[in-house]
Amino acid sequence: MIIEPRMRGFICLTAHPTGAEQNVKNQIEYVKSKGEIAGAKKVLVIGASTGFGLASRITSAFGSGASTIGVFFEKPPVEGKTASPGWYNSAAFEKEAHKAGLYAKSINGDAFSNEIKRETLDLIKADLGQVDLIIYSLASPVRTNPNTGVTHRSVLKPIGQTFTNKTVDFHTGKVSDVSINPANEEDIENTVAVMGGEDWAMWIDALKAENLLAEGATTVAYSYIGPSLTEAVYRKGTIGRAKDHLEATAFTIEDSLKSIGGKAYVSVNKALVTQASSAIPVIPLYISLLYKIMKEEGIHEGCIEQIQRLFQDRLYNGSEVPVDEKGRIRIDDWEMREDVQEKVAKLWLEATTETLPEIGDLAGYRSDFLNLFGFEVPGVDYNADTNEVVEIESIK
Repeated sequence: MIIEPRMRGFICLTAHPTGAEQNVKNQIEYVKSKGEIAGAKKVLVIGASTGFGLASRITSAFGSGASTIGVFFEKPPVEGKTASPGWYNSAAFEKEAHKAGLYAKSINGDAFSNEIKRETLDLIKADLGQVDLIIYSLASPVRTNPNTGVTHRSVLKPIGQTFTNKTVDFHTGKVSDVSINPANEEDIENTVAVMGGEDWAMWIDALKAENLLAEGATTVAYSYIGPSLTEAVYRKGTIGRAKDHLEATAFTIEDSLKSIGGKAYVSVNKALVTQASSAIPVIPLYISLLYKIMKEEGIHEGCIEQIQRLFQDRLYNGSEVPVDEKGRIRIDDWEMREDVQEKVAKLWLEATTETLPEIGDLAGYRSDFLNLFGFEVPGVDYNADTNEVVEIESIK
């Protein structure tokens, strides 16, 4: 079939397998070009199919020669209907890993559930024995707690007062004001239940209980802080409460890993175009201004550049992992540079529908968004007849 992007709001309903495969190959080539990383050799990535999770899996495999198990929840293809993009990414990753002689297996299902945890533990036990790095990179809006059976839904809301600021519809380029009503206590609790650290801790406890963590094992979860511009709706809103919980959980996990000399970190990463961030008011406008500045400064990074630098310069730099006063790894250091943020704040005041094409990088934003789904990837013939039914080798 000829596969084209079909949009509904902030979601693309189709994905392109050839574009996704080329995207993965490009990321692999980037990691290989940066040289070997003295990193972990047996890696579990929870949330492995897109964004930072996929980049972590690629960096581990092709930077350190690691065996990897990836857990994700993606929609497989059926004849006449494409898979979700993460399915095609994972199929491409496994294909390339196996070609390179690397162990790679994947599990598709709800990572919050006890069943998928059990399946993953059994696979580690059978094939790897133990793991020495666990990346936690889930970005789901909904979680059913496996112990209580309660389903929680996260919300993006400010706390205490209504938030009003500029935003942009990245499809049309129209800049407008948006207002978001404040959260109630139930909203906050639900968001923390979905996006906080409870499930991360459950994974580590389950692995530890069955002696599946190697001596000195490290676990890393991903977070974001962002600038004062987005603070009210993000870091000081419901999601911020969840991130606070995630960061506090790192200390709890590290305490539990002391017996094996293990470490737990939260890495604060850069603002990037993801399916999740595209749905957050204010963020697309902020990112389009940020991209313009960081590209001009020569310090722009996508997911793979960011994670490769995290692994090479922070996690596996041959000495102590550098952290901030709250124990977090700050790989958002280039984004949060004072000069960069001053320029963003200045452009923010000037941003209108008319000025944005000149002062921002909305074209780069749109391109990155379509890339997530395998579209607008250079070198791909989108007029070619494409087989939408692609299998992941380890999932039968």
